[in-house]
Amino acid sequence: MTSLASRLMPAALALRGSRRVGAEATRREIAGRALRPRSFSPPRGLDRRVDIRLERTAAGWPVYSVAAHGASRRDLDSALYLHGGSYFREITRQHWLLVADLAQSLPMEVVVPIYPLAPSATADVVVPAAADLAECLMGECGAERFSLLGDSSGGGMALAVAVALRERTLAPPRRTVLISPWLDITADHPAIAGLAAHDPWLSPDGLRVAGEAYRGALEPADVRVSPINADLDDLGHITVFTGTRDILNADARRLRERIALSNTEFEYHEERDMLHVYPLLPTPEGRAARRTLRGLVDPRGAISSAR
Repeated sequence: MTSLASRLMPAALALRGSRRVGAEATRREIAGRALRPRSFSPPRGLDRRVDIRLERTAAGWPVYSVAAHGASRRDLDSALYLHGGSYFREITRQHWLLVADLAQSLPMEVVVPIYPLAPSATADVVVPAAADLAECLMGECGAERFSLLGDSSGGGMALAVAVALRERTLAPPRRTVLISPWLDITADHPAIAGLAAHDPWLSPDGLRVAGEAYRGALEPADVRVSPINADLDDLGHITVFTGTRDILNADARRLRERIALSNTEFEYHEERDMLHVYPLLPTPEGRAARRTLRGLVDPRGAISSAR
């Protein structure tokens, strides 16, 4: 049975301003955020829980490295976390709390790039630069000690990065975890219309506007923006978390169907009546999903797969 906290979550999201918005409202928000960029800094007090360091990539991106206090970083596995936000919103408190939870609980350094946002930066630049960072981290610790994670648009980017790494003939990450991933910027799957009536958060029209801003000159079917279209062979181990009150659930199911025909190992977690990115939410179901996620990327655990 769905918990009371999850049943109340749509109202809580509405109170804090996270609500479904259409095309025109999305255009206004993109323009407003470009004029008045939001802060990407970790929440105040997070450094009491974990050790946080700030560096920059070769592309000039700010990159945070998060690990447990007192940990010897040279002995830690590495995870790259790509945050969601429809490609035009900055990282939020809930993203940072998940990062801190992973870093505090596991012998793992979580690397968080503050990638440039659409429309100022588009996928033809962002995806290769994110793949460069992933390749660098893999070179430092080895692919078998590297995990790739992302939620929502960051989940789509994570899959695009995994494809880019394969195209560079690199070994796949130990584990790639996609939380409510946005896999197709067109948002035109027939099932989405039915799901939209029950999704209090995401609007197909709003997503299409954000997707247009992010794709730039790329075609909508390009795998850098719609990785559902990629060749899915040789990507290692991929795990998806998805809820059925999320319009992106339609493409998560499509990925499950397509990847079943590949040689990539796949694990699929679908929860009935859960919202978009439910593993990040402060609900019993969210906490259970986070426990599962920690187990998946724990360097001390064994890889398993369930199609």
